Amino acid sequence: MRDMIDKALSLGFGLAATSKEQVEKLVDELVKRGEMTRKESPDYINRLVAKGEEARHKVETMVSERVQAALRELRVATKEDIERLEKRLDALERQTSPQTAETRDLELPEGPQGV
Repeated sequence: MRDMIDKALSLGFGLAATSKEQVEKLVDELVKRGEMTRKESPDYINRLVAKGEEARHKVETMVSERVQAALRELRVATKEDIERLEKRLDALERQTSPQTAETRDLELPEGPQGV
């Protein structure tokens, strides 16, 4: 059984989503069966938890990379793209703001003229 657990971990998914409590229960079962001593169990638990965390991190990284690639392929605007556009818009508004204020003060003639 111990070999089976090690093989499952080497596949990358194994105990990635398993809590430490579940790992401890599994190791306790191995101790009860005589496949492991009580002295070995804490080190084995720590090793399994560390491997599980490593596998979880690898899966998260892979998923994140795939999502980013899909978003790039779909040409979805990123947060940085939107922030850059907002800065450009703010700059354009500042440039046109004095002109807008001047044209607002001008009175437009009422009704059509010279028609």
